[in-house]
Formats: sequence, structure tokens, C-alpha cells
Amino acid sequence: MKSAYFILSGIIMLFSCRDEASQRAQLNALTPEEEKQGWELLFDGQTTNGWRFFKGDEIAGWTVVDGILCNSGIGSDHGGDIITKEKYKDFELSLEWKIDSFSNSGVFYHVQELDSIQAIYESGPEYQLADDMNDPDPNTLSTQYTGANYAMNRPVGAGVKPLGEWNETRIVVKGPYVEHWLNGAKVVEYELWSEDWIRRKNLSKWKDHPYYGIAKDGYIGLQDHGGLTCFRNIKIRRL
Repeated sequence: MKSAYFILSGIIMLFSCRDEASQRAQLNALTPEEEKQGWELLFDGQTTNGWRFFKGDEIAGWTVVDGILCNSGIGSDHGGDIITKEKYKDFELSLEWKIDSFSNSGVFYHVQELDSIQAIYESGPEYQLADDMNDPDPNTLSTQYTGANYAMNRPVGAGVKPLGEWNETRIVVKGPYVEHWLNGAKVVEYELWSEDWIRRKNLSKWKDHPYYGIAKDGYIGLQDHGGLTCFRNIKIRRL
């Protein structure tokens, strides 16, 4: 009986190891169908090639371990925000992310690096990523919850997974039309430069930032704002 038990245990461990290896192999990779559709990887699972600091060069503080890209977990005065080396105009962006308690991060698009722009959020609209459940600030607005167009449009019907679990985000930008998707559900849609967008901007913290949301193309950015946030399967296709 003991021999049979050990044989069975060995078989289970073997298949478990194979499953884990298979999952790792599928991370940060494109399927043949995705390649036909024009998808490109923005993260190769091993390096930060293709990325650099906002208004800087080589990246420090971010880590790549087991196919996962993580920020510093400290958020040193926003100094750790990173952007792609290429600019994008119309696109569909897909990525997976997870956060620790009290974390705050975001995904930006159409980021600019003008001399008069001091921070990544002064130009690029942000898809908010945050620990909504443990937010200690009672004054947090609904436009600052996960999935929001930060400080502009609140997410509707957002279903965020528990801390430590992977969430899937999609951002679609085509001309002025923008969609935010979270775990398969569309949670935000808006039209850049419309009357509604201008009204919201003038009522928000962006009213004194003339370059916010104005550009029609720019860099994709990931934020290091405080607390640990990790990313994987970051891919994009131009529309």
C-alpha cells in the first residue's frame, strides 16, 4: 500500500509541476491568432526592454521575477513612473495586474514629456488601480476607484477581485472614444474633447493643467505611486 501511495503522490507532483511549467510558458506570450490580429508584447517577461523612466532613461527600482513586473512598492514622490519607448495613438491595450493592501497605481496613455509637464498625470489620462476596500481616506471620490478615468469618470459595475488575485484590464482608444474594461466588463466610456469632457476637466483637479488629455498620441505609462503593484501579460495592438 505504501508503494502505491508513493507512486500516486509522485504522479500528482509530476502533473502539478507540468501544469505550473505550462502556465509559466503561457505568460507574456502571444498566440498565433493574436499575432495575426497585430498584437505586440510590451513586456517580454524577463526584462524592462522597451520601457524607461518618465522624463528619464534606464529604469531602477522596478523588478522582474518569474515573468512578473513589479514597481518599487514605495512610490518615491512619483519618481518611479515608467513609460514605453514608443508612442501610440489608436490602440487596444490589455494587461493583468494585482496589488497589495493600501496600494495605489495606474495605467496612463498619450503621455507627453514637455518641459512644462512635471508629472506623468499632468498630460496622460489614467486608468486607476487601487485598493478600494482598504482606502483610509473617507473623502475619496468615486472617480478615484479602480477602473475609473481618474478624477474624471467613475467606474460603473466594476468587479475587482480580492487582493493578491490577478485582474484583467483593457483600454481601447480610437480617436476621441475611450473605453475602460475590467475583468471582462466595460466600466467606463467617454469621449475626449467633448463638451462633457471639457466640463468634467474644468470641475476637476486637472483644470489648471492645460496639457491634460489634449494629445492625440503619446506614451503608455505605469505608475509607482505607493504600495506594491505587479503586472504581467502586457500587450497592445494598434487600431
